[in-house]
Parts: sequence; structure tokens; C-alpha cells
Amino acid sequence: MKATAFERVQTARHPERPYALDLLSTVFKDFVEVHGDRRFADDPAMLSGFARLGETEVCVVGQQKGRDLNERRFRNFAMPKPEGYRKALRVMRLAEKFGRPIVTIIDTPGAYPGIDAEERGQAEAIAFNLREMARIKVPIVVVVLGEGGSGGALAIGIGDRVLMMENAVYSVISPEGCAAILWKDAAMAPDAAAGLKLTASELKKFGIVDNIIAEPEPWTMPVDDDDVSKDAFDSIASTLRKSLSDEIDALSSLPPDKLLAERYAKFRKMGEWVS
Repeated sequence: MKATAFERVQTARHPERPYALDLLSTVFKDFVEVHGDRRFADDPAMLSGFARLGETEVCVVGQQKGRDLNERRFRNFAMPKPEGYRKALRVMRLAEKFGRPIVTIIDTPGAYPGIDAEERGQAEAIAFNLREMARIKVPIVVVVLGEGGSGGALAIGIGDRVLMMENAVYSVISPEGCAAILWKDAAMAPDAAAGLKLTASELKKFGIVDNIIAEPEPWTMPVDDDDVSKDAFDSIASTLRKSLSDEIDALSSLPPDKLLAERYAKFRKMGEWVS
């Protein structure tokens, strides 16, 4: 039976679904984290550093949720503050300097909306990343891993290729937030989810994402004594690893001016203009 849009949302939020750190120990290897934005602080909600994808050295940037309450608080529930986005851009510029392809991993309900974040320029940090990522002269591959919420996701979502897990979601607002605005009732979230067209299949149809990574079985963290769970996890992770490698190999053959021109054209053709 085909899952509804809101069922996809619930799957994307599943507490045992893989997070960025899980990919860094399975899809990637030898991850070395880089901390701090060199302006204010380090933001644990945003992971940034360098790793290997097969034999290719890459930069990896991603939002990280937590497995338990303490880690969720530490990671701020994967809601980055301005220093998180500035750290991400700092590391991406290092990748550009040394010719390393970039992989970004999106998994956030949205950017942190607190007063302290606004005081330090949350909107400016997001907007600045959008502009600068469009200009980076190395390949950028984006993976929508779980939740892709609003500008908090888009701030690391400007890439040459956008891959999306089959049960991930990507939207300008959460279904609950949309329902609260339109109907003044968060219980209307399933209707809002259907209207937002936030599933992988819908977004591929609109050209927002380029490829969908299939999840033929539930993709959750393997239980130590559950061989079935581990086999499913390893199989899907292997598919993601191959897709990333193939995309990076193809993009790395393009000269920088052509890479940037195609990236620009990709985002310019999104949406419709009705006079």
C-alpha cells in the first residue's frame, strides 16, 4: 500500500532513522570534524569536516539530530544557529581551496528561531550561504536524508545534484505549521502535507530533486542482534554510497565555468511564472 504524504513525514521523523553521524561511519570513512565559525562559536547542530567516499576525499556538511534527550538538547534538535551556517560555509570554502567535492546532508525541522539567533543574523547567514554556494567552484551533491525544513535546509541545499531518500520530505514549512496558518488547527496536518507536495516522488516530478534513493525496506538503525535490520541498513547505505560516487565522478569531469553555469540554470528553471 502506497504511503500518504503525512505517513512519509512521520517516517522521516522516526527516532531510529539514520542521522548524519550514522552516514559518516558507514557511507563515508575517516571523518575529521572541523569546529567553529571563527566569528562566534561552534554549533553542534551542524557537522562539518572532511572524509573519504571510497578513495575520493570529500567535504561533508550535515545537520545532526540526537538519539536521546540529552543529545537532542546538545544538538539543538538539529536546528542550526547562524554560527552553524557560517561554519558550514567556512568548511565549504576550504573544500573549494583544496579541490575537494562537497556532500551536504539535510535533516532539520528548520533553522533555530530563537531571539539569540535572530540577534546574530540568522536570516543573513542563510541568505549569504545561498549566494555563496551558488559560486563554489567544486562539485556539490546534496542528500535530503530525513526532514528538509524551510530555509534551515535550503541553506546547505544549493548543489549540482540533489538526491533524496525515498521516505524523506522537503518543504518550505512543516505540515503542522502550514495547517496552523491555513486552518488554525494543527490537526489538519495530513491535509497540509498532501497539499505541500513534499514527498520525493512529487519533488522529482517538479525537478526539485534529481534522483531518489530507494528504501525497499524500513531504513532504521540496525539492532545488534537483528540481522534483518542490519542487512536492510547496509543495503540502502550501499546504494546511497554508489549514487554519491557516481554523481561526484560525473561532476568532477566538468570544468568549473560549466559546472557553475549548469548549477545556475538548474535553479533558475525551477517554478513557474504566470502572467
